[in-house]
Formats: sequence, C-alpha cells, structure tokens
Amino acid sequence: MISAVTYRRDLHKIPELDAQLPETAAYVLAKLEPLDVSVFTPAPGSVCAYLDAGKAETVAFRADMDALPVTEATGLPFASTHPGKMHACGHDGHTAMLLSLAELAAERRAELPRNVLFIFQPAEETTGGAKPICEAGVLEDYHVSRVFGLHVQPNIEKGRTASRPGALMSRANEVNVTITGKSVHISRFREGCDALEAGMEFLRRSYAMIETLPPEERRLLRFGKMASGVVRNAVSDKTVLEGCLRTYREEVYRFCREQLEEIGRAVAEETGCEVDVHLNEGYPAAWNNEALYEEVCKALGADAPLRLEEPYLSTDDFSFFQQRVPGVYFFLGVGPAPELHAPNFTFDDETVLPAGVAFLEKLLFL
Repeated sequence: MISAVTYRRDLHKIPELDAQLPETAAYVLAKLEPLDVSVFTPAPGSVCAYLDAGKAETVAFRADMDALPVTEATGLPFASTHPGKMHACGHDGHTAMLLSLAELAAERRAELPRNVLFIFQPAEETTGGAKPICEAGVLEDYHVSRVFGLHVQPNIEKGRTASRPGALMSRANEVNVTITGKSVHISRFREGCDALEAGMEFLRRSYAMIETLPPEERRLLRFGKMASGVVRNAVSDKTVLEGCLRTYREEVYRFCREQLEEIGRAVAEETGCEVDVHLNEGYPAAWNNEALYEEVCKALGADAPLRLEEPYLSTDDFSFFQQRVPGVYFFLGVGPAPELHAPNFTFDDETVLPAGVAFLEKLLFL
C-alpha cells in the first residue's frame, strides 16, 4: 500500500483551482482503479467511489481537492509546478488520506459495518463544490446515513484531532453595498448627493447594529474594502463597500440581513442616494450532529477528539452535506505552522498524515 505521504507530495506538485482539476482527478482515478469500487462523477470536477460491502447503510467520507491562487514560497523539493497555484490549505493532504482510507477499506471489505462512499470534491475554496454533489442525489442514492470530514489545522497538537458538537464553523456571506449619488464640485456640495458620506453612514450604522446582538451570540460583520470618488474636489457619485457576515444560527443571519437592508433604505431616504445591499448565498454553518458526535467520542474513548470550547469563525462547504445527513467535521492538528492560505504553509506530513488515516480508519469501523 502506498503511503498517504507519497500521495500528498505527488498532489502538492500539481495544484489546480475551482472545479478545473483534470490532473488531480486523473491522479485520484488512477489510484482508485485497482480497488474494485464503482467510480463516477456526479458533478464537474468531482470523483466519487462507492465500495459495496453488502450492507444496508453507507458511511461517506469527504476530501476537498482544489488549491489556491497563491505563489508557493515553501522551498519544498515537491513544491508546486503550476505557477501561481499552490496547495496552501492542506487539501492535498485531505485527498491523500482519503485515498489511503479507500485502500484500507478495500482490503478489509468483509469486516466493514457499512458500505463506504468516498467523495473527492472540487471548488471548496470558491463556489461550494459540495452543493452540486448533494443536489445530484448521491447521498440518497447510496443510502448514506452518516458523513465525516477532516481538515488540517495549525496550532492544534500535531496529529491530534479536535472538534465539538453543534456549531463548529460559521455561515459565511459576502456583503456588497453599492451607493449611487450625484457628483458636483465641492463648492456646490449641497446640490449633489454625496455617496462617500452615505457610505460612511451605512458603515457606522452597520457596525452599531451588529453590536446590539447579545455577547453570547457569536457573529462577525466587517467591511474590508471601501472605494469611493474620483478626485478630492468633487462630491463622490459612487461608493462600493465589500465585507463579510459570519453567523451560526439561521435566525441570526436573517436578522442581520434584514437589518442591513433596512439600514440601506434609511440611508437612501436621508441622503437621496440609491443604496443597493446584496448578500450572496454563501455556505451554511458547519453544524456537527450532536448525537453522532457523542457516539464517536464514546466509541473512541481515549482516542476521542479534543473538545473545542468555541466554534471557529472560518467556514467550509462540508456544511451542505450536513444539511442532508448527520455529519461530523474534525480538525487534524499540525502543530505550530504558518496560517492556512499563506504562501509558506506546509506541515510535517510524515507525522500528521498517518495519524489522520488512523483516525479515519477508526471512524470507518464504528
């Protein structure tokens, strides 16, 4: 059996983006071919493999395959051969571990308590590649009763898994606000509609609004970009604000969305500008099924994941699977390391990946 380390290093050399993963998918297909599994592609860029163990239920495992538009700066001997692209989030490791798990499952097919569906997914970093896979009906067609995912994470003990029941990662929505005013020379500013001033007022009220929620209701609203105006001596006729909203509970998301839209209407009425507030669909919150989480912890005993005290404000489209069937997502510690998405991100794959495969194998036989 080829080690997950070899798989990871091969994949690290050929990072690809979004759902355009021809080399990555071909690599995965080549490794699955000898395993006597049914391989299919339910959505562009994806690879799924079904291992029939003759059972009534199926457990699914997901790995994301896409990389990032980052120029690698690790200096590794197996660094990216694709300029401007890099596996800076560990997806090469996730794919490698799932390939190793598929080999283990194929070898021990007769012992498996469930059939197994291996999901190799594109576009986690961009458009949410999990969603079209779910919409294709894969989980229902193969009678999936539980789904697991694993993601490498800096600043957790190397090789240690961690998670928590309930909220694990936030819902993420991009917030785009476009304010259209009327430009005049600043000497006649009262004759115009100042889109810059309106943008500042929208920003102030938005930040005040998010603070009205109870402190225990974890959330985040920040705008990282504001662009307005052309020259210093003319009233701005356009302001664009770009930001992010992070929430966990659906009712909190709806409240924030409605309030942002109401702030937009109020600012428009008061300033005479047109205010368009748009939130994209985003990813739902990653919410670990509480009963399945406790079942895992009880079964693993001393090997149970470290319980996180607080959820993360990061996001992952694994949540689309969790909306369909009970699912639990885990973090796999890589110890002290550069941040995910950094051009120098890497990890000790010789320690971390075998630990991850061993953990996934335990989940396989629950």
